[in-house]
Amino acid sequence: MSAPHLTTDSLHPAHPPPPSETDADTSKPEESEASIDVNVLKEIAKRALVDTLNSVNGAKTLVLDPSLAGPLGLVTEVALLKHHGVDKMFWLEDVSLNVTTTNVVYLCRPHIKWMKIIANQIKGLASSTSPHTYTLVLVPRRTTLCDRVLEEEGVFGEVTISSYKLEFIPLEDDLVSLEYENTFREIFMEGDETSIYYAAQALITIQQAYGVFPRILGKGDAAKKLASLLVHLRAYPPNSSSNNARLSTPSDVFDSLVIIDRSVDLITPLLTQLTYQGLIDEFMGIKNSHVELDASLLNPQQPSTASSSTPGASSSTALPVTTATPAKKKKHHLTATSDLLFGQLRDLHFVAIGPKLNKEARRLDEEYKERHQAQTVAQLREFVGKLGGLQNEQQSLQLHIRLSEQITPSTRTDIFNKSLEIQQNLTASYEPTTQVAAIEDLIAQQAPVQLVLRLLCLANLTTGGIKLKTLENIKRDIVQTYGYKYLPLLISLPALTLLTPNPVPKSTTSRQFQVKLPASFPPIRKSFRLLSDTPEANPSDISFTYSGYAPLSIRIIQAATMKGALLTNLNRKNGGAGEAPLPGASDGKPEKVAAHPITGWKGFEDALKLIPGEVVDESQVGTDASKVPSMPSPLTSERTATTLVFFLGGCTYTEIACLRWMSQHTRGRKYLIATTGIINGSTLLDSLVPK
Repeated sequence: MSAPHLTTDSLHPAHPPPPSETDADTSKPEESEASIDVNVLKEIAKRALVDTLNSVNGAKTLVLDPSLAGPLGLVTEVALLKHHGVDKMFWLEDVSLNVTTTNVVYLCRPHIKWMKIIANQIKGLASSTSPHTYTLVLVPRRTTLCDRVLEEEGVFGEVTISSYKLEFIPLEDDLVSLEYENTFREIFMEGDETSIYYAAQALITIQQAYGVFPRILGKGDAAKKLASLLVHLRAYPPNSSSNNARLSTPSDVFDSLVIIDRSVDLITPLLTQLTYQGLIDEFMGIKNSHVELDASLLNPQQPSTASSSTPGASSSTALPVTTATPAKKKKHHLTATSDLLFGQLRDLHFVAIGPKLNKEARRLDEEYKERHQAQTVAQLREFVGKLGGLQNEQQSLQLHIRLSEQITPSTRTDIFNKSLEIQQNLTASYEPTTQVAAIEDLIAQQAPVQLVLRLLCLANLTTGGIKLKTLENIKRDIVQTYGYKYLPLLISLPALTLLTPNPVPKSTTSRQFQVKLPASFPPIRKSFRLLSDTPEANPSDISFTYSGYAPLSIRIIQAATMKGALLTNLNRKNGGAGEAPLPGASDGKPEKVAAHPITGWKGFEDALKLIPGEVVDESQVGTDASKVPSMPSPLTSERTATTLVFFLGGCTYTEIACLRWMSQHTRGRKYLIATTGIINGSTLLDSLVPK
């Protein structure tokens, strides 16, 4: 029997899955800044998937939840699936299924809609002449609700149900993600806290591998629930066999876990990201670490032969299939692991990208000129040995030059610059009424609706609500300009304090949700020194990511992990209203600040009270006191501690850039970044549209 071949013929013709063709990154890998080898998590996920497939003997047809294509593509490849018996693949969709293998394996999230579709397909195949064996693999766990739906549909007895524990997926050496979609909507809008439990299970897995987090800090009501659940699951594991000796010993790798509830800081994702990777995400969209680019950007000298794609797809590593119709787009994997230049560019402010690319081009040119200086055979052999690497670096350089050239025109439009001006004025509380009027002007100019909505929500959060009459007029203008399809979103935003009239009409108090005004922003801005002037090309503070505005979420993290530096700056009398750089900056050149042991929120108790949501400070003590490691202070030891920062509800690429900047400018501490998913203002608002 020939090896299974995954082509268009093996997929349902109505809706083909994403493409297989993509470019290959061949640049030098970047060394990890984190002290944790996150690739272990990838191997765990891959091994678990192999075990799941091997549990079904013989050839099998895989029916896949489309939302899992991207995440699975980051941990496995099609060849591995073929090697373990996958003969054909279909998308899981509401159509009849035509399979030729006896074994049918469904791999999906535990959602009711999928259970009903699976039940209908099983009923449809019941009339076929050949019998089938059905296996349902739920990611990341089996739920009672799914069992009940299958039972009500009358197919529960025909399905073997198991689970595939897909948790943290490495995106970079210092970044892991659960890659969940719509987590913010589920938790904060629908009240569905299932993802909090999944996050707790994933963090328990980290503790089983590296030991218990000695301290758990956090801010926000959902962060409090997650921290409490972590403590509970460690004390009372749901499965007695999961009891691990590591869960009774404090970690000798991590010094703390800091949980940031996304609802604590909604301003940051609404702002336009100004780092290189952030702008790529804003203008092109990055999903599962992949960006869809014109084929001409990736292969400028070759005609486009890429396959067409659908949302949720990834690269050659992500369950691809080719299609007969030529397309103009290709998937490119943006990762510093295989593209060293991207690792140097991704967290820079966009104004620094041009000089950096120019410098890299001159360096490569000088290295190529070395061939003319080679006089001996040994020198020629040495140059030939370097030639392959130089060609890969040149290919990477050309790609990023073309990417920056494609982004630059968008950053020079009047609408883009006007939006940046509005954002900077709102965060500084400068003439808020004028800024709201400017947003109305953008509506009249038919600026992109997502930009308008982001600015409107930003104005609401920074001004404490918008006057009722003004808000009603803006809503009417949005509906008339962009269509009635945005009316449900406008109705749902007040429940999240993203769009609230000030004062709140009495009529809204009797509705299904209680409308509340956002917290007063000026005291928060002053207490956390959110405005800070710093050179964008050579920054001395994290505020470079937004050209003078420091993300509140990162300032909260600094309050726990860089307390001394932040407090010293807040107490300076000669620096004005938060305009002085952090200690350690000398002549515009930032120096490394010594880290300190994690001691809780001391010094920021009053500042944290200004932000809605509970404050988390839990100390976890191991049951075996003799094994408690002495965690030396990074101030007096060369030992580097790692702080795990977890964003519940998603984080932006600019927040990731801030944490990397902190790792680079702190002695004795590195940050491992974990999140439920990567978001920006547009994807955040899109997730809130009623489905």
